[in-house]
Amino acid sequence: MLFTSYSFMGFLLVLFCLYYIIPAKHQWKLLLLASYIFYFLAKPIYLIYILVTTVSTWFAGIQIDKVQNTQKAYLAEHKADLDKETKKQYKASMKKKTWHWLLACLLFNLGILAVVKYTNFTISNINSLVQLFGGKPLSFINIIVPLGISFYTFQAMGYIIDVYRGTSKAQTNPFRFALFVSFFPQLVQGPISRYGDLHESLFAEHSFDGKNVAFGLQRILWGYFKKMVIADRMLIGVNTLIQNPDRYSGAYAFAGMLFYALELYADFTGGIDITIGVAQVLGVKVTENFNRPYFSKNIKEYWNRWHITMGSWFTDYIFYPISVCKPMLKLSKHSRSLLGESIGKRVPIYLSSFIVWFTTGIWHGASWNFIVWGLGNWVVIMVSQELEPLYAKFHNRFAVKDKFGFRLFQVIRTILLMSSLRMFDCYRDVPLTFRMFGSIFTKFNWNVLWDGSLLNIGLSALDYGILSAGVVLLTTVSLVQRTGSVREKIHKKPYWLRAAVWYGLFLCVLLMGAYGIGYDASQFIYNQF
Repeated sequence: MLFTSYSFMGFLLVLFCLYYIIPAKHQWKLLLLASYIFYFLAKPIYLIYILVTTVSTWFAGIQIDKVQNTQKAYLAEHKADLDKETKKQYKASMKKKTWHWLLACLLFNLGILAVVKYTNFTISNINSLVQLFGGKPLSFINIIVPLGISFYTFQAMGYIIDVYRGTSKAQTNPFRFALFVSFFPQLVQGPISRYGDLHESLFAEHSFDGKNVAFGLQRILWGYFKKMVIADRMLIGVNTLIQNPDRYSGAYAFAGMLFYALELYADFTGGIDITIGVAQVLGVKVTENFNRPYFSKNIKEYWNRWHITMGSWFTDYIFYPISVCKPMLKLSKHSRSLLGESIGKRVPIYLSSFIVWFTTGIWHGASWNFIVWGLGNWVVIMVSQELEPLYAKFHNRFAVKDKFGFRLFQVIRTILLMSSLRMFDCYRDVPLTFRMFGSIFTKFNWNVLWDGSLLNIGLSALDYGILSAGVVLLTTVSLVQRTGSVREKIHKKPYWLRAAVWYGLFLCVLLMGAYGIGYDASQFIYNQF
């Protein structure tokens, strides 16, 4: 059930009505039922996967919590009887038990994710090696990849790690935990919520709040505008350019990478707007996932603003644990003695970052393109860090850091760097991606950008006009957001003006949305992850 389908809109209408009619104490149960219906309608077999992850993670959390509670009770009861060393040994033995439960849960559920997403990718790589020696290739396996498995698996694994660390209390009610894992608005493309952030509003009793519901519906409408008016219209031109690389190279490839940057932003943020808007109508507070990323001055800042919950997940659950683990500390000590303090102290950071970006790449998809894309981000960030002393010298000599022109240059540079890296997402083949990127600098056909050639890729002059107006509107909204909520600012205006703004946006979606056959909008890009 696509977010942009009529069936989903009907589903929401029924849910919203029932949600505020039934007794508030049963609202979370209705959300659980709705979430499982949503998932069942996608494909019934998907329920097996999410149920397995839910039950196994809930059970492991309960066991970890039991061990931790036993430890607290025992230490409190024998506070006067235990010496320091005995207490330390007891804590270590109990920590080992909770670690075993955590490890079992992680291996089991991440193993499921690995099998369903990466089995055929692994077979493909094995076959490439086998064919070099004239061997018989292995057959691919027909494995069903459940909707949103990367998102709900990471969300569940974040929960079990938090329970192990003691930062979250284990949820004893299996049905409440099932809702946390399966909450349908964020099931498709995130955000990846933390249990500590989501559980209070998710399980709370909510009374009807007219302003909150109106704000939620407005956020949904804004998401539909981004998705259907901008992203789906841009998709037509992007598909034409990337599906015919031999014909559309050079300046066409440059245009394509910028078009895709716009399409991806409007598509992904539009989907997140719908997610957060649906949750807000229901009174549930979901973490923001974007913070004007295309205003970033460097890639590190960009990744603090783009897909924020994914970035924080990788940082908290992969980067920090790896960077402070015993083997990494030993490596740090050895590298400092071998390479010197200046270089040696960088090795653990670079290695930890490498692992994070490799994982980020392969999380996005079972393809070498995604892996190279992830490592490309790693290279740019590491080089940027190494050049920071030079940047500091430059800014000390030239007072341009706070000048508008220089800030604009930084923003454009970041957009171009990220758009270039995103070409790996477009062409899906590493050699072809490099070839198309190289053609930008070797094939001098820049005239196609202004001689009307771009009118022959499925986009008319009217389409470009709508897209240009859409970009202006997106930029204006982002600029206004720097001083507070746009919806709050509009809410303070006279009623007639508020009505005109939201009705006008509704008409834009209705009349200018890019629809497919049967007025069916296209799938969201991040659904594939």
